[in-house]
Amino acid sequence: MGWVAGLDSSSVYTRIVVCDADTGEVVRHGHAEHPSGEATPESWLLSLGEAADGGLLEDVTAIGVAAQQNGVVALGPEGNPVRPALTGGDDRTQSAALGLVDALGGKAAWAEAVGSVPQPSQPVSQLRWLAREEPEAARRATAVLQAQDWLVWQLLGRPRRWTTDRGGASTTGYWSAVSESWRHELAELAIGHPVALPDVLGPAEAAGRTPEGLLISAGTGETMAAAFGLGVGMGDAVVSLGASGSVCAVHDDALTDPGGAITSYADATGLHLPVVRTLNATRVLRGTAELLGRDLPGLSELALASTPGAHGLVFLPYLAGERTPELPHTAGTLAGLRRESMKPEHLARAAFEGMLCGLADAAEVLRERGVRIDRVFLLGAAAELPAVKTLAPAILGAQVVIPAPADYTALGAARQAAWSQGVADGKLTEEAPPEWPSAPGETLDVGDDAAVGTAVRQQYTAVRDETHPNAFG
Repeated sequence: MGWVAGLDSSSVYTRIVVCDADTGEVVRHGHAEHPSGEATPESWLLSLGEAADGGLLEDVTAIGVAAQQNGVVALGPEGNPVRPALTGGDDRTQSAALGLVDALGGKAAWAEAVGSVPQPSQPVSQLRWLAREEPEAARRATAVLQAQDWLVWQLLGRPRRWTTDRGGASTTGYWSAVSESWRHELAELAIGHPVALPDVLGPAEAAGRTPEGLLISAGTGETMAAAFGLGVGMGDAVVSLGASGSVCAVHDDALTDPGGAITSYADATGLHLPVVRTLNATRVLRGTAELLGRDLPGLSELALASTPGAHGLVFLPYLAGERTPELPHTAGTLAGLRRESMKPEHLARAAFEGMLCGLADAAEVLRERGVRIDRVFLLGAAAELPAVKTLAPAILGAQVVIPAPADYTALGAARQAAWSQGVADGKLTEEAPPEWPSAPGETLDVGDDAAVGTAVRQQYTAVRDETHPNAFG
């Protein structure tokens, strides 16, 4: 099928990979930073052009686009943005999200309507903020797109219709993962008047062709593209270790949660990606390392000098409050202090165990709803720490894969392009994407440590339930 390209337009850069459509092998790549400051959609195009400079896209037959999934472009009647893009990193929308929850009658009403509860980073909250803080710009908005939708539209030469995919649509807060349809009244609730929304394409459906004849696939959000690029499938989960954490897993149905713990996303293949988030992941390690005067590798080494269970020391890692379980106003807890446990290595071990047990709690929310998790792809710089590698399989109760570094979001976008191209050429079906290899990496098995992991989780759970008896209802 030739060569295809995948584009990842993140909040700070554009990355492009050019791949063999049959094998997924990367043959070329490009990179360009985005300008600093408030994002103008036009700057994304400039960055794309810079990343593709030097003939990068020569001989490419199809392009897939992924982008920051919480980037919102509100268009006026002539198709031009009414203001710079709204992005998910903007914390001004906290009160807007809370107001939306109340406006529809609470979390359960939102979960039933769209499969998620409004969060500050979501487009639905950004539109609410726009209506409140910049009402003139909001009134001029007649259509609302996400970042990948706008880029696809531009690549196609600004045709008369806008398109998106179900994965990107599911992040907006006004598309239902349950009914797989727009909830136009929720977008109207947010911005204050009806707005046009893009047509939702199927996973392998093409958005169209450029004036030069290049096929452009549906596009999708970063999370969905990264999962597709990693090659996750049924039984797989992705655990991300940032300052906060998240667990998402492939499932065949949309999950709704009246309490709001689960965010019901769709994926890029026709399945679903329910997500559970925690507010505390590597912030726990960095705080402990600072307290002990170590860097993260030093903290890891110190932790491995301790023993499973950290000599009875248990760290409930709720340093920023917590979302799973929902304890927004709580603080961290260090329990089990005895004279013999008051050593740096035990505190270091308790920090790693506490962080991973918190993520295991998030995974358990999904498992209790019937989601199978046999293998975990562990992402983030902290995943490379020896203490994480040693403890994660037993505590998470699954085989752990530490993927080799790669541009997985761009790879997922390229794989989507290859799928659309293959369907257009009659070489692939709409039910089966190209069989590119799963992400290479280090595989870690639970092995003989299952009982140890269970014991650590039981010790942690006992302290959690005693300290916060109604944390999980």
